[in-house]
Amino acid sequence: MTPIILLIAALQGAFGAALAAAAAHANADPLLPVASNFLMLHGAAGLGLAALARAGAPRALPFAAVALQAGATLFAADLSARVFLGGKLFPMAAPIGGSVAILSWLALAGVAALWLRRDAAT
Repeated sequence: MTPIILLIAALQGAFGAALAAAAAHANADPLLPVASNFLMLHGAAGLGLAALARAGAPRALPFAAVALQAGATLFAADLSARVFLGGKLFPMAAPIGGSVAILSWLALAGVAALWLRRDAAT
């Protein structure tokens, strides 16, 4: 699953940079920098999570990482659709994406706690 996390992270970074450029040069809508920042931040997190997954993290980490990336992507895609398409992707898309991202960060905190506990026991 690590290559999938890495691929999604790279795409998030690319689209985040593209949205930043669009916000700076083509459309001053304040939703674009929010979407850009969200993608760039979560893309960088995805790179780190992919590395951790390869370093022997608990098996739940890749699943939480993919959920985090899915939530961030849905949130940013909905904000971008509002700007470029004139409407939402579907009702509640941004809140669902944001909520999935928040819950995934909490799941990653749980994974970290399990990892710390496992390391302390060895």
